[in-house]
Amino acid sequence: MYRSRIPIGNWWLQKVTVSVRWLTGFVSLFCFLMIQTMASPNSLPLPDGAKATPVAFTSISKWGSDDHLAAWRVFEKHCLAPTSEQQVLRSGVTPPAAFALVCAKARDAIINTNNDAKRFFENWFIPYEIQPVSGAGFLTGYYEPEAEASLVQTETFRAPLLARPGDLITIPQGEVWPGIPAEFAAARRNADGLNSIYPDRSEIMRGDLGALAKPIVWLRDDVEVFFMQVQGSGKVKLPNGDILRIAYNGRNGHPYSSIGRIVVRERLLPLEDATMDKLKAWLRALPLEAKRIMEMNKSYVFFRVATELSGASGPIGGAGLPLTPWRSIAVDRTIWTYGLPVWLEVDLPTGEKSESFHRLTIAEDTGSAIIGPARADLFHGSGAVAGSRAGILRNPTRFVVLWPKDQAGQPAP
Repeated sequence: MYRSRIPIGNWWLQKVTVSVRWLTGFVSLFCFLMIQTMASPNSLPLPDGAKATPVAFTSISKWGSDDHLAAWRVFEKHCLAPTSEQQVLRSGVTPPAAFALVCAKARDAIINTNNDAKRFFENWFIPYEIQPVSGAGFLTGYYEPEAEASLVQTETFRAPLLARPGDLITIPQGEVWPGIPAEFAAARRNADGLNSIYPDRSEIMRGDLGALAKPIVWLRDDVEVFFMQVQGSGKVKLPNGDILRIAYNGRNGHPYSSIGRIVVRERLLPLEDATMDKLKAWLRALPLEAKRIMEMNKSYVFFRVATELSGASGPIGGAGLPLTPWRSIAVDRTIWTYGLPVWLEVDLPTGEKSESFHRLTIAEDTGSAIIGPARADLFHGSGAVAGSRAGILRNPTRFVVLWPKDQAGQPAP
């Protein structure tokens, strides 16, 4: 009978090799299953159809070359100013329980270098790539307008920027009040104590607020007012040279409608010409048509003078904190909590060309048009140049959320 002539030493070596390979494969499979369990997309507050895929930091393009310390300084503000002490302008979704834990770690951490900040984000967050039903994230831009203004109405300055009326009641996020449609975010408190739908843009502009309409400044025209309302803040220069910072102070609660989409839909402008600068010029050239189009956006924003802001700080975002150019983003406040780090990868248009943008940003703001799990609005800064660049940004983006871990290294429930 034939018998193998394999030496006994080699036989044992083969057995050990097979055993090690089997054990290695088992451990790899076990680790993979554990990672999938730890990083289950079900732990993220996503709407139906959206996907959250856990990814490694090493798979994030140019992650290692970002200025993590700059992102850290923006993130840290949210941990140093707890929600209970902030004047949140637009309330958002409740943060996951682990966010408070991560903030506690942030307050205790000594972060002096870029590597310190990078390690903190890697140690206390799990990256998830978010894919909406459409298959890709979408990024637009916004900015802080600068305009000339007057404290009194004149022939030059004739369009009022209104303060918040005393009868305006903001409906808390997620609540539905009797007699007020679910999609409305505010109501009017009447003399009899009952609530009603607040006047829309056309009603406010024709004077329906009466004595409750109190201008804080006067701008040159209704187009200037409209675009400051869209941006939600601004700087105004008075005839004596003084600069006032103007901050969001509520809105009438009507759903927002993009007039850019309206003019494209009605074929009044081609899509490529529906940038902010060109849209402004078109509206000013056709005053009667401009009035009709602007009134189709029934949402109306009110303001206050932000005396607490220095000239160097950014405008106040929805979280109640100053915004930072190229690091602050607006997100859907019904999905993502303020303070959440979000990695963006996008080609930013600059006018004649585009530039690659790979950066860790922080969710600090929101907007009526910012709806969806992978939708963001990137803050560009202040002034005309920032406005021109923000107005042409309408690009797909990679949207990676850094979700906080709990103390055991698990993602928050």
